[in-house]
Amino acid sequence: MREAILWDHESGRIRCHVCPNACLIADGGRGVCGVRENHGGVLQALTYGLVSSVAVDPIEKKPVFHYRPGTRVLSLGSVGCSMRCGHCQNWQISRARPSAEGLSTLLPGEIVPLACAHGCEGVAFTYNEPVIWIEYVLDSAIECHASGLFTVMVTNGFITAEALDVIAPHLDVWRVDVKGFNDETYRSLCRVHSIAPVLEMAERAKTRWGLHVEVVTNVIPGINDDDETLHGIAAWVARALGTDTPWHVTRFFPYLDLADRHPTPLATLRRAREIGLAEGLHFVYLGNVDEPGGEDTKCPECGAIALGRDGYTVTARNTHDGACAACGAPLGIVET
Repeated sequence: MREAILWDHESGRIRCHVCPNACLIADGGRGVCGVRENHGGVLQALTYGLVSSVAVDPIEKKPVFHYRPGTRVLSLGSVGCSMRCGHCQNWQISRARPSAEGLSTLLPGEIVPLACAHGCEGVAFTYNEPVIWIEYVLDSAIECHASGLFTVMVTNGFITAEALDVIAPHLDVWRVDVKGFNDETYRSLCRVHSIAPVLEMAERAKTRWGLHVEVVTNVIPGINDDDETLHGIAAWVARALGTDTPWHVTRFFPYLDLADRHPTPLATLRRAREIGLAEGLHFVYLGNVDEPGGEDTKCPECGAIALGRDGYTVTARNTHDGACAACGAPLGIVET
C-alpha cells in the first residue's frame, strides 16, 4: 500500500477527491474503483506498483494518430475502474481486485529502462482506468519526462479538476473516451451520474494545460448511434477542442452486458464520419473495422494523403513539421 493523495476527513469517514464519484469511505471500506481504501483513517492506494498488463505498442493502437505517429509506447495497466461500463472489453482487469492473481510489481524507477530497452519513445497508462492509479501515474510520468519520454493517458476522463491539475503537468496526451452525449447514457451505460466532468476536464486538459487531446466514441447500436448524439459529440469536439482534434469512431462488438446486440454496421460508422465532417471536424477516423482509407490522415486543404495507415502501421508519410508536405496546411500533428 501507498498513502493516497487528494482526500480529507469528513464526518468520521474519508472523502476521496480523485474522481467525481467523490466516495465517502468508512474505515475498512473502499471507493467505487475498488483500489482506494480507508485504512485506519488514512486513504491508501492499494495498487501502487501493481501491474496487470505490460506491452509494447504502436501509439496508433491507443488510438492516438496525431501525436508522434509511428512511434512505440510502453503500455501499462493495473486493475479497477471508476466506471462500470456494460460493454467493457477489459472487464477482467477493470472489475478485478488488488488481490487478483497474476499481478506483478513494476516500480516507477523501473519503467524508463524497460521502455528504452524496447525502443519506446513514450509510455501509455491504459488498459484499466489510470485516473484511479494517480499516485503511480504521477511518479512514473515524472520519471518519464525527466528521461525524455512522452506520456499518454488513455482514460474515460472521469476526473476532478483538482486531480487533473496535479497530473496534467506531467502528461503530453489526453486520449479520452466520450461514450455518449447526455447524463442518461452515462448513468445507464457507465453507472456514473453525469457526462459533464468528462467534457469539462477534456476542455481543461486542452486549454489550461496544453495537452494533445484525441477523442474516441465506441458507437453502440441503439445506445449512442443516433444522429442527435453523434452531431452533439462532433459539434462539441469542434467547438471545445478545435476542428483539428481527431475523433475516432470505432466499431462496437457484442460483449459482457451487451452481448445480445449486433456489431456496429459499417454504414453507421460511415454516417458518423460524415456527421463529424459536416460539423467542421477535419479528421474523423474509423476504428475496429477494415475500411480502405478509414484511418488515413487526409489534408483538409488539398486532399493529399498526409499519413497513410494500414491497421496500426504508418505506411506513408507526407508531412513536414506537422503540416501537409504537399500544400503546407497545418494538420495539428505533433511530430517531435
